[in-house]
Amino acid sequence: MTLIVGQVMTSEVVGARREMSFKDVARLLDRYRISGLPVVDDDDKVVGVISETDLLRSGTARSGRGREPHRRTRSLRRALPWPWPSSGPRRAANAGAEGAGAGGAGAGAARRGTAEQLMSTPAITVHPEQRVADAARVMERHGVERLPVVDEEDRLIGIATRRDLLRVFLRTDEEIRREVTDVLGRALSVPPGSVIVSVGDGVVRLEGLLERRDEIPEAVGLAWRVDGVVGVMNGLTFRVDDTHPAEPRPSHRIEHHRLPER
Repeated sequence: MTLIVGQVMTSEVVGARREMSFKDVARLLDRYRISGLPVVDDDDKVVGVISETDLLRSGTARSGRGREPHRRTRSLRRALPWPWPSSGPRRAANAGAEGAGAGGAGAGAARRGTAEQLMSTPAITVHPEQRVADAARVMERHGVERLPVVDEEDRLIGIATRRDLLRVFLRTDEEIRREVTDVLGRALSVPPGSVIVSVGDGVVRLEGLLERRDEIPEAVGLAWRVDGVVGVMNGLTFRVDDTHPAEPRPSHRIEHHRLPER
């Protein structure tokens, strides 16, 4: 079964409000033993992410001056089927809201700025219906350790960490082999025994004979989409090459020649 983000994410989210002070954000990270958290506005919409790195960068910067939020190269929003059930808990930022008023009054905290000034923006977010394997690749591509999970209105409903997403890669090679074999049989109507699937350390090897040449890239793509697959080696061959139009055959028409009239 293909896992989606909504099945592995953590729904109890520790978040920060934009106006929270440096010191209060640091206290949240320490209290919950986490390395980063999303920053939300008054509607629980994600506006950025703040991490230990952001705090350390601010702490070593010259005092008395704020800074503009660090801009990421780009954010990712997947266009996925909707709706997603909206009944899940939305406690994001509730934990971060406590102490936001009293704790932010210190002079040292004021010098270092607020969560809004320290956070990285825009946040790279995912939808709960996105495949776990795809979310893991997004996380690796952008070099982040957590992905805020948002609903159709960009409101925070969960958080997906590296540990959450790594669960999908803990599947055994035999589990992966059985699912790849089943997927190929259902999607391509591959007869039993015509394609041999072997798996080693998450790497799938496909060998055998398919009916048409254009089925090969489709088979490789189907194998890639199985949870836990980290690579696909293609050793498939084909019976009919349907990727090129058939060349016209020479005509065997009998030519008729009229005799000249006398």
